[in-house]
Amino acid sequence: MLSPAESVHTQRWCKALSQRGINVVLFSFSASKSSFYKECGITVYSCDINAHTIWQKKAYLFTLRKLCNVIRRERPNIVHAHRASSYGLLGALSGFHPFIISIWGEDIYEFPRKSFIFRLLLKFALRKADCLLSTSYVMAKEAAKYTNKSFSITPFGVDTKLFSPMNIASKDQFVIGNVKILDYRYGIDVLIRAFNLVVLANPNKKLLLRIIGDGPCREKYESLTVKLGIKDKVEFLGKIPNDNLPKYYNSFSVSVFVSISNSESFGVVAVESMSCGCPVVTSDADGFTEVVEDGITGIIVPKKNEQKTAEAIQTFIDNPSLRDTMGKAGRERVLKLFDWNDNVNTMLKVYNSLLKS
Repeated sequence: MLSPAESVHTQRWCKALSQRGINVVLFSFSASKSSFYKECGITVYSCDINAHTIWQKKAYLFTLRKLCNVIRRERPNIVHAHRASSYGLLGALSGFHPFIISIWGEDIYEFPRKSFIFRLLLKFALRKADCLLSTSYVMAKEAAKYTNKSFSITPFGVDTKLFSPMNIASKDQFVIGNVKILDYRYGIDVLIRAFNLVVLANPNKKLLLRIIGDGPCREKYESLTVKLGIKDKVEFLGKIPNDNLPKYYNSFSVSVFVSISNSESFGVVAVESMSCGCPVVTSDADGFTEVVEDGITGIIVPKKNEQKTAEAIQTFIDNPSLRDTMGKAGRERVLKLFDWNDNVNTMLKVYNSLLKS
């Protein structure tokens, strides 16, 4: 597997496949800082190269040479690259077959728009793959601009036993939750401004905005809460281990994810929240429109629209029973479409089919 070691998505795929009896060897640009892979018995090779500097000619040639040496040493049955723009291109240049590429979002929505050369590189990588995978139908449709090959859909679901309802949401306080990297693409500033509108509209209501995650914009967002005079109503909790998230989702009255970029290609945080029986307010980024049923499991609002976001939150404040109604509908939808065990089974079927062909 060619994929970033520090990504929780990589960790979950590696662990799940390993538990199913697959011998997984991970190749990553940078090494993992945790003991996760060692504890799972997974061998990791890395080049100690930052993904942002991989495009330097010497760095890429060094990485490709090391990957080819690893392939010769490990003799894999399949090479599976995650992200077509970096690991996918590296795998394509290795010349190994059978070769799979899973697209992630930025590699399809942003990378090819940077330059004509990048579009050519993306097309080359996709052309070399024997099998193409996407977590969502909407992202596969976007990727069709760069290839005429079909995609198998392999959703990135959740462990529905771990992410399950606990009935611990506060009756006295209305808690708005967000779990995201604190990066401009995820519209945290839109959420903060929308929350401020909600605070102004409900002067006698006990309100709290709880933001989980860390990232380059944290200081900026904290300053925004001070500027708006709502610092005492906003909690920045930092990064929290994935296994600890269910209790937080369950504490939310509603989860709000208003990404401003379509690189939000699947919306796993919305799936996690719905799996816990917590309804969502999301932007109309492609990934969210596929996993959320507007008006049934949550409310979808236009991107970059703090007024509509505030109105959607207000809907849940004015109608407390909606949390239970939409929460139950969301849980049922996740069990039907996004159960992690089913998603892993789908991936194994892809592997077996490719090997047989």
